[in-house]
Amino acid sequence: MKLPANLGLFLIFLFTASLSLAQTAQFPIVKGYGGIYEIKDAVERPDPSLEYKIIVDLSTGADSPAEISRWVDNIARLMNLHGLAGVPKDRLHVKVVVHGGAIFTLLTEEEYQERNKVSNPNLKVYDALIEAGAEIFVCGQSMVARNLDKKDLWPGVKIAHSAMTTITTYVPQGYTLLKF
Repeated sequence: MKLPANLGLFLIFLFTASLSLAQTAQFPIVKGYGGIYEIKDAVERPDPSLEYKIIVDLSTGADSPAEISRWVDNIARLMNLHGLAGVPKDRLHVKVVVHGGAIFTLLTEEEYQERNKVSNPNLKVYDALIEAGAEIFVCGQSMVARNLDKKDLWPGVKIAHSAMTTITTYVPQGYTLLKF
């Protein structure tokens, strides 16, 4: 079947136009994780002159133990979105309190391998979050409920009395609460 010349040219034009619209993910604050894209027509953007104080309530576990939790990666996206809009890293204060099913994303490589028979893909993301300035806490109550000890957890995490009290401590200090 032979296509009319005009239709063929039109299809080539559409293909070329779609390639020019494609973007490469950007990682302005958290390197290598939480890739985001510039939205040139956006009329609402973070204000680079503001101080952003955010506490993330991370309780949702990973969909698959072999893949990076989309919720952990979402924290990197959150930070990168602010960075892409021009918010300097020193104006972005992110604290994460991990509890519930998400606590298993914090297991050491050894503990994760023993439980899931695969490497823990989340640890590199947590390392990148710390490098970008985030502070990661784990709920001590969730640790007790799941029979986890400090030695079972990634060494970059700080133990909190509880997720609830961590949130109630930071929200009155002006932190915006996000639930993942």
